Amino acid sequence: MIALSGLRHAYLSGKQSPRAFITSHMKNLRASQAIEPDPAWIWLASEEQIEAQLAAIQSSDQASLPLLGIPFAVKDNIDIKNWVTTAACPAFAHTASDTAVAVQKLMQAGAILIGKTNLDQFATGLVGTRSPYGAVPNTFNPDYVSGGSSSGSASVVARGLACFSLGTDTAGSGRVPAGFNNIVGMKPTPGLVSIEGVLPACKTLDCLSIFAGTAMDAATVLSVMQSTAADLAHEPQFHPVRPIVSRFPAKLRLGIPITPQFMGNTEYKNAYDQALITARNMGATITEIDFSGLDKIAALLYNGPWVAERYVTIERLLASDPEAIDPTVRKVVGLAEKFSAADAFKALYLLKELAISTQSIWSECDALLVPTAPTHPTLAQVAAEPVLRNSELGTYTNFVNLLGMSAIAVPAGLTESNMPFGVTFIAPGGYDQSLLSLGAQWQALQTLAPGAPEATPKKNHDHLLIAVVGAHLKGMPLHQQLVDRECRLIARTRTSASYQLYALANTTPPKPGLVRTATNGRSIELEVYEMPSEHVGSFLSLIPAPLGLGSVELQDGTWVKGFICEPWAIEQAQDVTHMGGWRAYIASLARP
Repeated sequence: MIALSGLRHAYLSGKQSPRAFITSHMKNLRASQAIEPDPAWIWLASEEQIEAQLAAIQSSDQASLPLLGIPFAVKDNIDIKNWVTTAACPAFAHTASDTAVAVQKLMQAGAILIGKTNLDQFATGLVGTRSPYGAVPNTFNPDYVSGGSSSGSASVVARGLACFSLGTDTAGSGRVPAGFNNIVGMKPTPGLVSIEGVLPACKTLDCLSIFAGTAMDAATVLSVMQSTAADLAHEPQFHPVRPIVSRFPAKLRLGIPITPQFMGNTEYKNAYDQALITARNMGATITEIDFSGLDKIAALLYNGPWVAERYVTIERLLASDPEAIDPTVRKVVGLAEKFSAADAFKALYLLKELAISTQSIWSECDALLVPTAPTHPTLAQVAAEPVLRNSELGTYTNFVNLLGMSAIAVPAGLTESNMPFGVTFIAPGGYDQSLLSLGAQWQALQTLAPGAPEATPKKNHDHLLIAVVGAHLKGMPLHQQLVDRECRLIARTRTSASYQLYALANTTPPKPGLVRTATNGRSIELEVYEMPSEHVGSFLSLIPAPLGLGSVELQDGTWVKGFICEPWAIEQAQDVTHMGGWRAYIASLARP
């Protein structure tokens, strides 16, 4: 994958230039598209459009641009001035007169828009198949759905074609595709990010969502996109401004369903059980929560009058050219005609009542931990029962925006069939930064690098690259363990600027804990060794808790296996991040 922090570092260090990288990247994309069209894309930026963006950042103070030269994509229901917006419906296509407010912020911060992505038509669907531009295949197995409606946006990030992308999320469209493609999907609190310039699905519920490889990259993007007071003063507001909560309590309480639903998918059940073990290893307390009220709220989204909001957007096209609309989308949106204005008010009253009755869950937990989706259907299963299979995927997503909540979908490993499984942390509105920090901690414990298999650099299968940051460094007390296993030094380098280093208490010899963080991180010194595969097992047996082997991002954006630390262990540890590495810390102990 293309890591945001690694690419920006390469630019600022002079190892790469935005112009050279973006020009080469676009040349490769266009060549691939000419050979075999990729259904994830509806439009690729023209040479003129790319040049205009490169010229803009070239005349800026590049060091001040947090997204300098970072390639990104947007879902094609988001307006870009002088670009065509289709919402995956050619009959609806029109040239936008302005750029969506949130996208303006990203481009002003130096990001380079490289294309617009495919979607379930009019953002109506969670499957990624309802588009005349083609179904977007899952990045792990093309027999399975990619998830929708932001199918293309998830796909291009998972395959390393964009550092990040924007989707929209009304019922889960920014979370389900993330779970199905092994990436992060951040759904902000409704109202936190402007939706001005976004074609509405349900305007009172819509959110712009972020797809990225890591929670850290998503945090960077969200910090740029977030609405200002000026934005709020000039745009219609459907949600109250929520106070920002920077972090969860030290003793995190996670709520889970009393009886999780998996639609008969035992592999997903097993993967979720494993995720709960990971959560407990993080130090979280798990509490079973009654989801019956949330289930009733979720049912309102498509079985209630909120479908009338979708009808508003395409009312004219439905009347003038109904055959231009995907048959399933037409069937779903057509349900709006059976609801009266009185029905809308009754549903609103019910929602308010259910919101009060479900508010008590936050006295039992700080956040919910749910499967991002309860199952993962194949294309054939969706084709056989398109409405039912789609409906199942919204089990843990549909209620979130109706209640003004925030959520982040994160990877949680593979099933027995080597398909990605993801979980979602859900919190009240305003907990966006807290969720991003939690997501970063979660990812630090994952052994599978984010993204599609082909997005991960090919490695020598007879060897494993392992990054060490402390007592295994050359000259340190445990380095002999590497020598005994015939390891070869590959590189002396540093992590990306997303880590904190702690001196753990009561360890002999002294050992550090490396923790990925959403804030206050920096680049930490490390060494990368090539270890013969036959020695990996014996090496793992020597690693004591709270340390473990996970995935570590290097400063060039690549990922290798490396030593990481469970977050609970840093509570009694000394923060030595400012020293930049373990050698500097050990040297400081010898000074009077």
